[in-house]
Amino acid sequence: MKAYIYLENGIFLEANSFGAEGTVVGEVIFNTSMGGYQELITDPACAGQFITFTMPEIGNVGVNEQDMESSKVQVKGMIVRKYQKRYSNFRAETSLDELLVKQNVMGICDIDTRFLAKTIRKEGAMMMVASTSICDKAELKKILENSPRIEDTNYVEEVSTKVAYKHESSTYSKVEFKYDTPPAANANIVVIDFGVKKSTLNELRSASLDVEVLPNSFNADDLVERYKAKSIDGVFLSSGPGNPMLLKKEQEQIKKLIDAKIPMFGISLGHQLLSISHGYETYKLKFGHHGGNHPVKNLAAGFIEITTQNHNYNVANNVQEVAEVTHKSLFDGTIEGLKYKNSPIASVQHHPEASSRSKESVYIFNDFLSLIKR
Repeated sequence: MKAYIYLENGIFLEANSFGAEGTVVGEVIFNTSMGGYQELITDPACAGQFITFTMPEIGNVGVNEQDMESSKVQVKGMIVRKYQKRYSNFRAETSLDELLVKQNVMGICDIDTRFLAKTIRKEGAMMMVASTSICDKAELKKILENSPRIEDTNYVEEVSTKVAYKHESSTYSKVEFKYDTPPAANANIVVIDFGVKKSTLNELRSASLDVEVLPNSFNADDLVERYKAKSIDGVFLSSGPGNPMLLKKEQEQIKKLIDAKIPMFGISLGHQLLSISHGYETYKLKFGHHGGNHPVKNLAAGFIEITTQNHNYNVANNVQEVAEVTHKSLFDGTIEGLKYKNSPIASVQHHPEASSRSKESVYIFNDFLSLIKR
């Protein structure tokens, strides 16, 4: 079917669609990863967004249950240059189109994604509306103007688990695996789920950590008591979607954990929440960091890592009043990692789990175990 797109800067586009039909509003970004489209669209950090893929051919390896980063497709939609319905991969179980139809998510194809990526790079990430049933520009504009913006929406409430659970698996792929059975645990940690990825939990378990996952509505007082009783050794703050400044309840709980000097590590949204909870606000990047090829300088070790990134917000430079910068982006000089002074707390902005892309940063999970042991 035809699909019609209206961007908040006034651009109106016509394309074709695959996946589900309907009318959908979300924030449009672009992602430069060369692979891993299934992992990206099922990453809870992408809730509320349309992902424009700069890789021109999408769908050619199909999809499978093992590569789901969460229980469902999280994006509002995906925009691709060329969709390949006929897939070919020995691990594939169904087509991308069938997955999107089943989960009521729109796909847009036969569109100039290079133009879209350059527009976003120039003007910044922006809100958009896409429809397979409405072709009138004025009507689409009205729908967009009357819809909530992503920066004002708390998507963490939608994607976080509602019940606590234990994560046992350390195997994240039928092709590549680390252990036939999970390793013996050297420490017990609690993961606060703001939108955690399955591959993050797998890597934590592979680093010989016993992993218990709690919802974003966790009670810090309970965790402090458990830490004092030595039933847990540390807390991990996961990645997740949206504006970290909206998460006031979570910030108050994290402040209690900081005051109790519990060993903590955060990635992406967790990294941002640690900064805010120390009293240093975040800011929104123009078009964010979204891709699997971002060079980051590890300042402590003196080497460069190629990292996976997926965030629109960043910590401000004034956080250096209370933390040492351990990692820095070589694209724009923004802070990518912190170690807090006089506290057993550290964090990184990028994604060290990166199940389908660069694995140069997976040592970070072992660093968390070392932080706990120290």
